[in-house]
Amino acid sequence: MPHATRRAVLGAAALAPLAAGRVRAQPAFPDRPLRYIVPFAPAGITDMMARLLGQKLSEQLGRPVVVENRPGGNAMIGADTAAKAAPDGYTLLAITLTHAVNASLAANPPYDLLRAFSAVSILGAVPLVAVVQARSPIRSLAELMAEARSRTMAVGTPGNGSPPHLALELLRQAAGAGGNITHVPYRGGGPVVTDLVAGTLDFAIPNLPECISQIQGGLLRALAVTGPARHRLLPEVPTTAEAGAPTLAITNWTAVLTNAAVPPPVLARLEAETLAAMRDAALVRRAEEAGFDVLGWDAARSGTFLREEVERWARLVAQAGIRGDS
Repeated sequence: MPHATRRAVLGAAALAPLAAGRVRAQPAFPDRPLRYIVPFAPAGITDMMARLLGQKLSEQLGRPVVVENRPGGNAMIGADTAAKAAPDGYTLLAITLTHAVNASLAANPPYDLLRAFSAVSILGAVPLVAVVQARSPIRSLAELMAEARSRTMAVGTPGNGSPPHLALELLRQAAGAGGNITHVPYRGGGPVVTDLVAGTLDFAIPNLPECISQIQGGLLRALAVTGPARHRLLPEVPTTAEAGAPTLAITNWTAVLTNAAVPPPVLARLEAETLAAMRDAALVRRAEEAGFDVLGWDAARSGTFLREEVERWARLVAQAGIRGDS
């Protein structure tokens, strides 16, 4: 072997243990706190599930999982923050049906939902529920629709294109209320319920977990749920189909995503830990008590579902002429 070649080989051999040491020295994921961005105000459906999951993940991973509320921009400000975060698995994003709708509703979204993110898991689903203040004389969905035809009513939602907004538009059509219904967008579902209880709004169609405690506490009256069947927490409340408005049918869901460029082993770890958390008996009990149907789907199934939802709601947005600035 020539002297120069032998020297190069010996040099490479000497460096090999150092390189291996550097590889071995890389810390295992995670070695620091995780950030879980919720692009809505506290107390809404997304925030509720994120805090349940975040607490369990923190226990399993041995690292804090910090829930960070970043509402605004029809839930796109927080999502854009997550899209621009380092693709290292340390930033999670909570989403709902709102984000699938935004993919076609927003004229110039700052990120591409399906390209920017990888689904970790679809966590749970909930119906919506038409509610009025407990002191309201309205006692049924039929009476609510009749009232909407006769006078102007203010209705709050978590924002343009949110599931409660879509439900509101479906009710507007079913009731033939036209311009009598005034849409009041908020930055989250919790503030909507607060203002409805206070009498600032005439009615709302929030996600069930956002208003179940107020219904059970006698502050709000439930008129109908938007799911295909009566809900176990409100067995006496009819579905919208039973109440005479079969076209007012919608189910919301919440999911956790991370950056699409996260390394596959890290994504696999996040998926495994999330699925384990969603099987935890205490988490399931608390989520079900809040009104969720716990799902905990794997990443592959969740990614397929997310793509299907984007396509489904794009068709509805086009057919109904729903606009982001409405």
